[in-house]
This record gives sequence, structure tokens and C-alpha cells, in this order.
Amino acid sequence: MNQMALRRSIMLFLALSFLVSSLHASEGDADPIYKACLEECEISGCVGKICFQHCKFSSDGKPIDGPWYLQEPLYQKWKQWDCRADCQYHCMIAREEQREKHGDKPIKYHGKWPFQRVYGIQEPVAVAFSALSLAVQFHGWLSFFILLNYKLPLRPDKRTYYEYTGLWHIYAVLAMNFWFWSTIFHSRAVELTEKLDYSSAVALVGYSLILAILRAFNLRDEASRVIVAAPLIAFVTTHILYLNFYKLDYGLNMKVCMAMGVAQLLIWGVWAGVTCHPSRWKVWLFVAGGILLVFLGIYDFPPYKGFVDSKALWHAISIPLTYICWSFVQDDAELSTSTLLKKTN
Repeated sequence: MNQMALRRSIMLFLALSFLVSSLHASEGDADPIYKACLEECEISGCVGKICFQHCKFSSDGKPIDGPWYLQEPLYQKWKQWDCRADCQYHCMIAREEQREKHGDKPIKYHGKWPFQRVYGIQEPVAVAFSALSLAVQFHGWLSFFILLNYKLPLRPDKRTYYEYTGLWHIYAVLAMNFWFWSTIFHSRAVELTEKLDYSSAVALVGYSLILAILRAFNLRDEASRVIVAAPLIAFVTTHILYLNFYKLDYGLNMKVCMAMGVAQLLIWGVWAGVTCHPSRWKVWLFVAGGILLVFLGIYDFPPYKGFVDSKALWHAISIPLTYICWSFVQDDAELSTSTLLKKTN
């Protein structure tokens, strides 16, 4: 009787394991035509008329023949476009062309939409927009730095009058770090670049929430700032450790970033509604754009012509929002400096 119960438990465990794994798999992974294409490519090294040099791998990913330096071009190694990845990509593209002829909509393969590669870059449009956002972020921070240190008056000890200078410098570093890793991740999504992208994103969103609270409530003393920042820093740090050393959970990370993002939009929106700041209209623009980013983050649609999806649009809208953000910060610094100077004179 005990043996029968044990067998049933084992069968139930195996069934549940299969069910859970199937939930994480994409629809394209189970497509029989796609799977057959992969098997044939791993044997022959070809997908239709497209063949890859010495691309012969066994089912466990080990080369069947040929020395290691002939398995793939050396210039491709940095993006890890090995023969297996090439097989997956070209089989996916071939299958999607067949599906399009039959009027079927695109489906995901290995958790991702079918994008068209350009010179080995996995998502070229998202990469271009991420790089532009990085450039605009750097320009905004540099303009802020020049304004404070060379255009506005300084205290006798050479410190700035603007009391949020250091906080915005930290924000700039985290933002540029995020856009850098976003550019790398969308060039080639592997486990390392995915972890760096997710970690830098949640670090930026978490710190932005801290900054929103400190500026909206005009918290200037160190004790108040520590009380606000400490629990949020602890939470974000724990979440990053969870992603990197326990489970790289895209769904959980999205929920965490969305929650903190919506929270800071609410804070900035309420502040803009009650303040008399002359540049509050820029905050309203930023909040409106942020709401649009939230919807694009939730609504996931396949890439148009294999290039532009919701995430590419998300990255595109981030470019003007970055400019608006730094424009407000510079206005805020000028207003704060002039106000403090009037009080001291």
C-alpha cells in the first residue's frame, strides 16, 4: 500500500513539474515545425539555403567534429552568437514567414518576440533608442553640473546653494548605468546581460522613488533622509540579490518596478498640483509621459515588421522625458539658489 502511494506521489510530482515547466515555455518552443527545423539544423548546419560554417552540434550542445576555432567566427563570440543560437534565430524567422503566409499572428520563442537581427544586434531599434537616452542623460547631467559650478553663485566654502545637488548626481550615475546596460542587453540577451539590465533598472526606479519623496516633501536634514531612504534601499538591495542569486523572475521584477514607478508618479503628480513652482508644468509633462510608459510596460505586443515593439516605443518615449526631467532639475536649482540668496542678503 505504501509503495502504491509512493508511486502515485512520484507520478503526481512529475506531472506537476511538467505543468510548471510548460507554463514558463513559450508557444513557439512547442511548435513541431520549429522543433524539427532545430533538429535538422543541429545535424546539417543549415536552415533552408542558409548554412553556418562548421555548425554541427549534438543535442547537448557539444561540437560533433572540427576544432574549436572553426566552430564560429571569432568576431561573433563577444555576442555569444554560436551555431545553436543561429539555428534558433533562423528557424524562428523561417517559421514566422510560414505563419505570416497563413495569416497567423507572431508568437514568442524562448520567451521573446521574433525580432529581425541587424549586424548581429538582436533588437536594433531598442538599442538605438537606449543609446540615445544614454546620450541625452549624459547631456542633461553635464548641463546641470556646469550650471551649478560655473553659472550659479557658490557658497564661501565652494559648495552649491542647491541642497539636492548630491542626490541628483547619484541619480545621474544610476540612470546612465541603466541605459548603458539596456543598450548591451538589447544587443544580445544572455543571462549575464539580463541580470545587469534588471538590476540596474530596479536600482534606478528605487532611487527615483527615494528622490521623489525627498524633493516633494522638501526633506533637507540628514535624519529625515535616512529614515526615508534606509528601508527602500534595504528592499531594493534584497530584491537585486534575489534576482541575481536565487531566481531571475521577470514577472516579479516587472511588478516591483511598476509599483515603485507608479508610486513616484503619484508623488510628483500631487506635488505639481499643490506647489507654486514656476516649472511645475514640466513635472506634469513628465508624469503624463510616465503614465504612458506604464501602459507600454503592461501592454506587450509583437514587433512591427520585426523591429518595433512596446519596449522599443518605451525606450523612444524615455528620450524626451529625460530631457524634460533635467530641464526641471536645472530650473529647480536656479529657483532654490535665488531664494536662498535673497534670504542671506
